[in-house]
Amino acid sequence: MTLDNRKILLVEDDELFRLGLQVRLQQETKIAVLAEASDGETAIDLAKQQTFDLVLLDIGLPGLGGMETCRQLKQNHPNLPILVLTSRNERTLISRLVTAGAQGYCMKGVAAETLILAMRSLIAGASWWDATATAEIQHTFQNHSPELTDDPSSEAKVNTLTRREKEILMLMSEHKTNQEIADLLYISSGTVRVHIHTILHKLEVADRKHAIAIATQNNLLP
Repeated sequence: MTLDNRKILLVEDDELFRLGLQVRLQQETKIAVLAEASDGETAIDLAKQQTFDLVLLDIGLPGLGGMETCRQLKQNHPNLPILVLTSRNERTLISRLVTAGAQGYCMKGVAAETLILAMRSLIAGASWWDATATAEIQHTFQNHSPELTDDPSSEAKVNTLTRREKEILMLMSEHKTNQEIADLLYISSGTVRVHIHTILHKLEVADRKHAIAIATQNNLLP
């Protein structure tokens, strides 16, 4: 997956960081358009005016704030991938980002190669979580196994799933293996694993069986 001619929206209030990141990306790729916004309100307006392939979003924004900006961008453009760049690594941040609709999370200062790989993953329809986020997701799975009955938030959790994640969840309910799902959707088995990882985290469950149960209860699956 190449980033050539991809339209990237960079939302960052630190002008020096924004300029440095733009230079790094243009050195490594041939990005056709790299629009910039220093606050969430501007980012939301830009996304309404033109189509983007990916948003790079700082969480510590003035005004509306990064988390609410993420939520509104996803509400307005459900299929627009959002990769969060931040210097914060609080454990509670990860689940909030997933709930807001982010598909990726990287700490500021990561190697350019890592950032570009994350960007490619999101544009390809997968997710990208760095080591900090992955550790927190695993911790959540180990310590949280919600009851599936009478959960008023389960519908909201299901609604956070992307179209591709719903497709994969449907195939999971048919007892397809990762490789079978990959073959049917013409993607790699590694991409399938990333999608399933994200599905389980969004639904706050530890295994496929509980994910399928929640989806069935909310009429996502027959």
